[in-house]
Amino acid sequence: MSRYRGTHRGRHARPSEGPLTRALGVARRPAVTAGMALALVGTGAVGVGSNDAVADSEPFTRSAAAMSQAATAAKERFADSSRISSERAGVNAQRAALDAKAQAEAKAKADAAAKAAKAKADAAAKVAKAKAAQVAKVRAAAAQKAARDKQRASLVAGAKADPRSAARALMSDYGFSSDRQWNCLNLLWEGESSWDYTAENPSSGAYGIPQSLPARKMASAGADYRTNPVTQIRWGLDYIKQSYGTPCGAWEFWNNRFPHWY
Repeated sequence: MSRYRGTHRGRHARPSEGPLTRALGVARRPAVTAGMALALVGTGAVGVGSNDAVADSEPFTRSAAAMSQAATAAKERFADSSRISSERAGVNAQRAALDAKAQAEAKAKADAAAKAAKAKADAAAKVAKAKAAQVAKVRAAAAQKAARDKQRASLVAGAKADPRSAARALMSDYGFSSDRQWNCLNLLWEGESSWDYTAENPSSGAYGIPQSLPARKMASAGADYRTNPVTQIRWGLDYIKQSYGTPCGAWEFWNNRFPHWY
């Protein structure tokens, strides 16, 4: 049978030659896939020349060098991917550490501020408490002084009207509490001044209920010794205790002297 050489394009038309077939100078080849074409071009790039033509019937294979290069590239890509992942993980870990540190520092700063504020508040409360206590103390002292002054004023007023009652009330402060000691004291100061807190001896200058000589000795019991019978009585009772032991001892001494004195 003779080969068809016509140009009829009907059912039995001869297939036209593609550009790739014409470029390779092959009249007719088995179908070549796109992947095989790219592999062929790559093979040419690694040193396969035009003289290394492969028979139409041989299957397409990649060279060992191309496979090695592909494996190397894959390993490099895997290494790069691993390195990037590792670096990213390191960056994330560093960022997390920085965030944790910042949070810890912020918490420490807040705790320190709270502690300082509490210490300041406690100190202010302590100062306020001490100030209040001092004010209360001053007020209490003022109240006590006012009470004493009132009592003293009342006592002085009563002593001026009735010095004997004031003296008898004060005797126990000096250890003289018996009626006998009171009788001795009453007789002694009746003889000295008749219980007059303004009595003054014209010749000696002795003054007051106990007739202190000189009068300024009674200043040890109070600066108001000239006008306050209580001050005079306190001084007189202390003088008797220090000099004679008891009012009866002073009264006995007074009786044994003439003119009388003690």
